[in-house]
Amino acid sequence: MECKKVKKDFKVVGMKNRGAYANFGSEVPKFAQQFISKASEIQHHSNTEIALYEPKRDENHLEGDYYVGLIVPDALNEVPSGMEYIEISQEYVTTRGRITDVSDLHLQIIKWSDEHGYQKNLGSYIIETYHPIENNIEEVQIYIPIHS
Repeated sequence: MECKKVKKDFKVVGMKNRGAYANFGSEVPKFAQQFISKASEIQHHSNTEIALYEPKRDENHLEGDYYVGLIVPDALNEVPSGMEYIEISQEYVTTRGRITDVSDLHLQIIKWSDEHGYQKNLGSYIIETYHPIENNIEEVQIYIPIHS
């Protein structure tokens, strides 16, 4: 697994929801399916699915906001009803691997980040982008926001 620090810009059209962190593993994919059924309403998207997660600040922070959406190449003036346009420019630590290993990838990138002295930015969204590869296997790219 390769980890690295990057500066990245994201332009996203998505739908916002809120839920318990404990349920994100099942809730976010279901909400993403609802979103994808409306994706044809978005003009000029990249087909790259994305999720943005409010970071959990501490043990007492039980619920958080999240977005599911698609990356778009350019800023949009108009978005479909029920959706939002989001633009984020941030420094991240990142890694990529199989979606089935997403929990381990999160643990490994956080460990790597700590070992390299990067401090998490709890004021910016954790981002995952999803990339289909062959044989119905999907990879996830994880971006953990850090202070520059």
